Amino acid sequence: MKICILSDSHDHIPLLDYAVAEARERGAEAVVHCGDVVAPSTLKCLKKHQLPTHVIHGNNTGDLFTLGQLANDPENTIRYYGMDASLELSGKKIFLVHYPHYARAMAATGDWDLVCCGHSHKVAAQEIPNIRGGVTLLINPGTVGGVGGSPATYVMADLDTMNFQFHEIPKSIEHQS
Repeated sequence: MKICILSDSHDHIPLLDYAVAEARERGAEAVVHCGDVVAPSTLKCLKKHQLPTHVIHGNNTGDLFTLGQLANDPENTIRYYGMDASLELSGKKIFLVHYPHYARAMAATGDWDLVCCGHSHKVAAQEIPNIRGGVTLLINPGTVGGVGGSPATYVMADLDTMNFQFHEIPKSIEHQS
């Protein structure tokens, strides 16, 4: 199963929409968003892609009441978890949290196959030694919103092979937002 991992969209709808459309073309079957959506209406652009979308809120929470309502719409593919999420996709246990320090701590438990975070707006892939004697992969997809001068990025993950590819959104799309 391939998934799109992204974070920190910060209301940049054209960039979020572009990333998910491109990820879907690349075979993504689900989307995970590691926080800082900000306005819940930002997520409405994802409806047309019809991919299950798993969202947490991050530190720029926006309107959590409306985000909860949007996620409870039976015709919507968006699932909102709150400040963090544990989910299983394609037999892999995945933990989503916004903050990298919290993500490193969760990876160190060895309870997860993959931990994903955001917040720093910097792309990163790390193998974190865990207390079970193995390593847990920690992925930060950067900022799909191109926030703070960082490039707009997302990650395509193949959960069957645990292969991860980082993708940068073209500057021409960034200037539309």
